[in-house]
Amino acid sequence: MNYRSTRGQVSGQSFESVVLEGLAADGGLFIPEQLPTLPADWQTAWAELSFPELATELIAQFVGTDLSHTEVSQLVQKSYATFDTPEVTPMVQLDARTHVLELFHGPTFAFKDVALQFLGNLFEFFLERRNAQSGGHRLTVVGATSGDTGSAAIYGLRGKKNVEVFILHPRGRVSAVQEAQMTTVLDENVHNVSIEGTFDDCQDIVKELFSRSEFRREHSLGAVNSINWARILAQISYYFYAFFALRRSHGADALPAFVVPSGNFGDILAGFYAQSLGLPVAKLVIATNANDILDRFLRTGTYEKDASVAATPSPAMDILVSSNFERFLWYLARDHEVPSSVVDPEERAARACEILAQWMDRLKTAGSFSVSPAALDAARQVFWSGRCGDAETYSTIAAHYSHEPSYLLDPHTAVGVHVAETLRPEIKALGAH
Repeated sequence: MNYRSTRGQVSGQSFESVVLEGLAADGGLFIPEQLPTLPADWQTAWAELSFPELATELIAQFVGTDLSHTEVSQLVQKSYATFDTPEVTPMVQLDARTHVLELFHGPTFAFKDVALQFLGNLFEFFLERRNAQSGGHRLTVVGATSGDTGSAAIYGLRGKKNVEVFILHPRGRVSAVQEAQMTTVLDENVHNVSIEGTFDDCQDIVKELFSRSEFRREHSLGAVNSINWARILAQISYYFYAFFALRRSHGADALPAFVVPSGNFGDILAGFYAQSLGLPVAKLVIATNANDILDRFLRTGTYEKDASVAATPSPAMDILVSSNFERFLWYLARDHEVPSSVVDPEERAARACEILAQWMDRLKTAGSFSVSPAALDAARQVFWSGRCGDAETYSTIAAHYSHEPSYLLDPHTAVGVHVAETLRPEIKALGAH
């Protein structure tokens, strides 16, 4: 299993390399050169697996020879032993057609614990193995957060051998609980940095550090944001887990639609990869708050930054640019922008990288770019989208809390539930998380 950069200047990378590097040297994001083929009998063979067992089977498809099946299993078991339920991501039914996949049972109560508990253990494992062969290998992890990534990253990396972690957060734009989670961890390898500005300002600093090749090599920079492929990989598991849970409760014909509160696009990108692997999915639905660059793209075909970030009750989604969207755009370019006359797979991949790099350059210099009508139609075949304002967020929380049985939605989940309920007539089965 090898990986390439979306920008085209890096390819043939191993799983271990892309985990430790995070961001490609050319500024792109790592993606598999080819997606694996799941076992023909996965729908029956995996149907009764526990979450850790299922995660082990899925992750093992992507690691090549860098990890044995036993090593993957041990890392997964260690990662999810920190959760407060053996189900890891249990599913709760709100009504006959709507379910919530609860992703808050990790140490920091954020969905990102699912990936970051695993990533922290991966970092430590690979570094210890390298140091056993030749000493001196360390990693300096630099990340940006709007709240939940920071605390989840810190709890995933605190006390890890050979790892230093620096987390940048926008002052006054993370919740009091998340700020306390980050700044009260006193492990010597944890460092918090408060920035005057927005999450995008923090993320720009991180990207600038990674773009300085000499600085990056000298300090062995590693990424903990969802630009790191291992973050996306770990999240694929709960789409399969939800699928099997729905089949057990609603029968073999149940076909879920996943409605996903979306900011940086990493969560629903994992859903896209799950579907690409063969998971039966009715639709993937992007639910945004007022920072709606993804919803606007699917309505217009133009990816355009707003002038500023709107502060909302769902701060983890308060971003201008969805970094992980670049990975989906690469597939969109390869399959729908490269001329059909180009038939060689490697040539199509290379042309996709060129197109993607041009789009990203226009986004940086002009603030926007547009895709072709054919590419937009293809994107709409995969994703639907909806937007939820602040008033609707609050009213959705109030409605479900006062309803019997009462359920307390957090503001991010409320965005997803509102969009799910808005689109309900158009979707046969809904699973919001």
